[in-house]
Amino acid sequence: MRWPRIIFLCILALLLGAFLHYTLPQRDVVRIVNVESRLTEVGGLNGWFYAQRDSGNAQSTGMRDIRLISTIRPDGRPLVYRNEDTGLLWPPYFKFDSEDLQAEASNLVSTEASPQWVAVTHYGWRSNLISIYPNAVSVRPVEGPEVTLFPWLNIVILLGVVLVAFVAWRIWERFEDRVIEPAADRLAVRWAKMKDWASGRR
Repeated sequence: MRWPRIIFLCILALLLGAFLHYTLPQRDVVRIVNVESRLTEVGGLNGWFYAQRDSGNAQSTGMRDIRLISTIRPDGRPLVYRNEDTGLLWPPYFKFDSEDLQAEASNLVSTEASPQWVAVTHYGWRSNLISIYPNAVSVRPVEGPEVTLFPWLNIVILLGVVLVAFVAWRIWERFEDRVIEPAADRLAVRWAKMKDWASGRR
């Protein structure tokens, strides 16, 4: 029983870690080089990662215009963000200002000769294989590419998750002690009495 439980807990931890890594806000220091809207096919596997039908005017499947913010990282590698409203559901960013953010990003476009570095707050993943992009939540200018951004919000959220998990574990332990173990003991006693009765011992 030990190994199946360990394997189950490891799989659960991996799923929770992937969920948190996708959902929690991340910040990148980049230089914006282009802002555009591109007709993109949304459906099937990548449809899970785009705004759903109830988020603004987005449709859940088919071709639609996706706002994109193309950037360059300090090491020269490109990174493209999408810019979509999140609506009132999940993830809970309550973002309804995609048009405004697109205008802000357009105003911060810069060249390699005269760079304007910005911090892009986003969530999500980038995958060339299934054509998904992290969703930009906010953009703000920073002094330079070496600026340090400490993830205070993520730390608070993770501490909250740990606290909830600890409380749930303690509640389950007490439930086991007060309900499950006494019930299992009573069942074992009744089973022993039935076996004695069946074998003629009373």
